[in-house]
Amino acid sequence: MVRLSCALVSLLVAGSASAFAPSSFSIPRHVASSSALQMEQDSGAKDPVRVGVIGCGRIGIVHLGAINKAPGVSCVVVSNPTVSKAEDAAKTFGVPRFTSDAMDVITDPEVDAVWICSPSQFHADQIKACAANGKHVFCEKPIATDLAETVEAINACNEAGVKLMIGLQRRFDPNFLRVKQAVEQKEVGEPIIIKLCSRDPSPPPREYVKGGGGIFNDMAVHDLDMTRFLAGEDPIEILAVGSCHIDKSIEDLPGSEAFDTASCIVRYPGGVNAMVDVCRQSSYGYDQRAEVLGTQGMIATDNVYPNTAKISKKDFTGNADMPFDFFLSRYFEAYVTESEAFCKSLVEDSPVPCTGIDGLIALVMSLAADKSAAENRWVKFSEIIQQVYCSSPTECSLLANSDMFPDGFKPATSIKELDTIVVPDVDQQKEEPSLMKKIFG
Repeated sequence: MVRLSCALVSLLVAGSASAFAPSSFSIPRHVASSSALQMEQDSGAKDPVRVGVIGCGRIGIVHLGAINKAPGVSCVVVSNPTVSKAEDAAKTFGVPRFTSDAMDVITDPEVDAVWICSPSQFHADQIKACAANGKHVFCEKPIATDLAETVEAINACNEAGVKLMIGLQRRFDPNFLRVKQAVEQKEVGEPIIIKLCSRDPSPPPREYVKGGGGIFNDMAVHDLDMTRFLAGEDPIEILAVGSCHIDKSIEDLPGSEAFDTASCIVRYPGGVNAMVDVCRQSSYGYDQRAEVLGTQGMIATDNVYPNTAKISKKDFTGNADMPFDFFLSRYFEAYVTESEAFCKSLVEDSPVPCTGIDGLIALVMSLAADKSAAENRWVKFSEIIQQVYCSSPTECSLLANSDMFPDGFKPATSIKELDTIVVPDVDQQKEEPSLMKKIFG
């Protein structure tokens, strides 16, 4: 695979109690004090890695809590357009400075690394600005919704020699990690079929769906990435379909924005197939499960519940309560763990466990699913990658629906050839200095 092996391997919508906005949510008290992930501290008198956080909404607060208890890391500045939120976060976590301007964080000479927890439309420009200022970057997915801009942002970091980690938090969920471990250790033999499902308790408002890129980009992308994570291979092609069953108000939206339900089949090398189904509503809570059928057995995850209590009655036997009904409750531990993992990478100067390439391929998969549903056919992932032309590492464009390429341009023909448009990252450069022999002449 083109990504580094993962050793561990937006979230602000108001509304009713649902996957998007619960009636109440608070950060557990332990976030600001103790760590679930034990990281070795350097016994030497090393200065702490100083970091800044852009965005003090729900996700930013979760990451701030993780940073606050990670050894060898110190948050020195936070920002939020509503400055009162930045001030409150600074007071809560003992951060000395706060501001309303993200660029104050990015250009701060004391900051070594930046957590980008802002709305998605700002990610690419903020990543590029961080690279230009020599800052390492943790960015919530997506890097960008545009493929060319995604490549530009990744290359900006790689050329600047700074780390870039993308927040694909499900890779850090202990349930999915256990399935990954079983696959890697051949506990169920060789994989045959991989299954993922993702169903939200209730649909988001129409305003959230409109302009969000469609169900494959804003929802199924996590499950598509998880199929690749569990398969341990790069995918070949995809077949996707979508429909609307729950919220008829979105039916007039363009493309896959009109879908509240979708299914995908992803083909991997060796005849392995992965199946994904997503739906914006389930009547029984947040449904997030994975299954791998192998030649010698099967491993599957259950949903996560607030407690383990069971009720047994004449007409019912089962869990006393419904599964978690909010993504931050369901994946809280995963969000904290991924942030701690980036802190560890910074302190130890080790490779990040979830790279820019991982984020790029997740986007390629969601775009291919969208194209498949629109054109009602199998789509090879190479079809999406071939649309990108880069005249330089940070000047890329899409050449969709064109057979005419600039002189000397040879498009990447598969995921494994992404190194024709993506510069090796800083950790790859350290391992193999020869990789920096110019990709772009």
